Amino acid sequence: MPTNTDAETAKYGTRAAEQSLGRLYAGQSTLPKLPVPPLETTLAKYARSLEPLLSADALATSKRIIAEFGHSDQGKELQRRLEERAADPECANWLEEWWNDLSYMGYRDPVIPYVSYHYSFNDDPECTRPNQRAAKIILGALSFRKMVVDGSLEPEKTKDTLLCSHSYNFMFNACRIPDKPSDYCRTMPYSHETIVVMRSNQLFLFDFAPRGVQLTMNEIEDVLDRIVHVADSNAAVPVGILTADERDSWTDNRALLRQASPDNARILDDIESSAFVVSLEKDLPVTREEFSHAIWHGNGRNRWFDKPGQFIITDNNRAGFNGEHSMMDGTPTLRLVEYVIGYQPTADQLQPATSAVRQKGAVPFRKLEFVTPPAVVSAVKKAEAVFDSNIAKQHLKVLNFAAYGKEEIKRLGCSPDAFIQMVIQLAYTRLHKTARPTYESSMTRKFLHGRTETCRSVTSESAAWCRAMADATVSNDGRVQLFRQALARHTQLTREAVEGQGVDRHLLGLRMSIHPGEQKPEIFSDPAYEYSSHWYLSTSQISSENFTSYGWSEVSPKGYGIAYNIRKESLLIHITAMRNEYGLNSDYLASFFETAANDVRHMMQQAAGQRK
Repeated sequence: MPTNTDAETAKYGTRAAEQSLGRLYAGQSTLPKLPVPPLETTLAKYARSLEPLLSADALATSKRIIAEFGHSDQGKELQRRLEERAADPECANWLEEWWNDLSYMGYRDPVIPYVSYHYSFNDDPECTRPNQRAAKIILGALSFRKMVVDGSLEPEKTKDTLLCSHSYNFMFNACRIPDKPSDYCRTMPYSHETIVVMRSNQLFLFDFAPRGVQLTMNEIEDVLDRIVHVADSNAAVPVGILTADERDSWTDNRALLRQASPDNARILDDIESSAFVVSLEKDLPVTREEFSHAIWHGNGRNRWFDKPGQFIITDNNRAGFNGEHSMMDGTPTLRLVEYVIGYQPTADQLQPATSAVRQKGAVPFRKLEFVTPPAVVSAVKKAEAVFDSNIAKQHLKVLNFAAYGKEEIKRLGCSPDAFIQMVIQLAYTRLHKTARPTYESSMTRKFLHGRTETCRSVTSESAAWCRAMADATVSNDGRVQLFRQALARHTQLTREAVEGQGVDRHLLGLRMSIHPGEQKPEIFSDPAYEYSSHWYLSTSQISSENFTSYGWSEVSPKGYGIAYNIRKESLLIHITAMRNEYGLNSDYLASFFETAANDVRHMMQQAAGQRK
């Protein structure tokens, strides 16, 4: 269980910094709390979301069940309980603890590949050596960290709306800790000014501000050079692979490590309290797929996947970021890595080592050498087998669609996000001959401790348009009209989700409000409930001109994970699926996406030409 040191964050609490420091957190007290939508409104939206997914008979049954629940005493009581929870002054966000536990901390499958995500950066022509690039990335990350630590970082906004800064508490000097039945997040004081470097399956620690003076870029590069020399001259049991195991196994093995030696307990504290991890990899990725695999997980031995942020630099000078998802979503880490990628060291930070205060070779580092008795070695071998098996199942495709991007979509008079979502629906429907439940992540950070809500992308409007695209009797104008209706409906659903007025989180809250021993309402045992929230397509957008790809895994063995990056003049689509008995193929879906994207543009251009 969490120690006294961890008690605050084990309950998803707030660092003292959030109460006392600077402008990053200054607006927290002004943020509204996540609302509980009216029961009848959510139920009506839920019923409508089932229309394109069910047969007529199944839909009629589900709508009857939904209506009965809405009028029942139990439905009204569950709504009352949820509203009471939301109104509790001690509850920052009625969803937070349930969501964090059910979706992340209580999830027992390995975090890699099933939770973590990655950003693969564009190449940096200013850096000619991998350790030079690593040093530059470290400087950028430390600069960003300083603004988080002192609170001087400007809080995020969408237009004029302030966004919650709570997740920044878990960006640095934090770590997910395995535990039963649920993990927890441990945060440590920012006074731990250390970085963990991994190379050749070994771990090293150095202080980035010895005696209160931050290292220069040359000094950091020198430390990294010396670490690589030591690491590549030795071998070690790859203890880091234990973080890629099932969470219950990792819980047991973390205890085993601590019991094996007091040194191991100290090393774990060193890793968990460090600002972040830098992984120096021997990989030489060339293709987009190789690059994504290299940044996302590598061979698993040279990582510590429980850290919220790891920067990865390969031996052919490519770089990226691996994020552990449990306490932070993509928007804060996107801001971090965009800053890091664009960071330009100051003149002082570019001092040559010979003129620095500390001479070349003088900055100390320490190798973190675990004691690994036979039981630990056996656990490592089992974790390696789990990791290798899980990664071998991942079928990954990165599509660089260069025909057009955001600017062309806007010229066609369309919302870029809604446009891509409809292209995804058309591609999937053509490939699999049906529409399936689709998840799109929508940010709810305008609310205190807000994270995400589901936008259910499959609608009656999207399904009608997809059918029209396969019907030769429908005119182009008819297709365009249906397409615009589908876009409008999707935009409406996205807007509602951002406002905390979606379907899925509210239904989850009602379900979690059922007391032990109480009968479960029929609405939650109806097969339509499970089916409509079984994400055959799990989609999300993070857009940057600085990425070669970004992505994560599918969330269902029957489905795809689709991460899309809408750039100005191109589209980057990262598709994952599991190699299994369901026969999904990421290459096929990417090919169908490319065709669908071209067809939709042609449809819109033809309509524009006809209007002229």
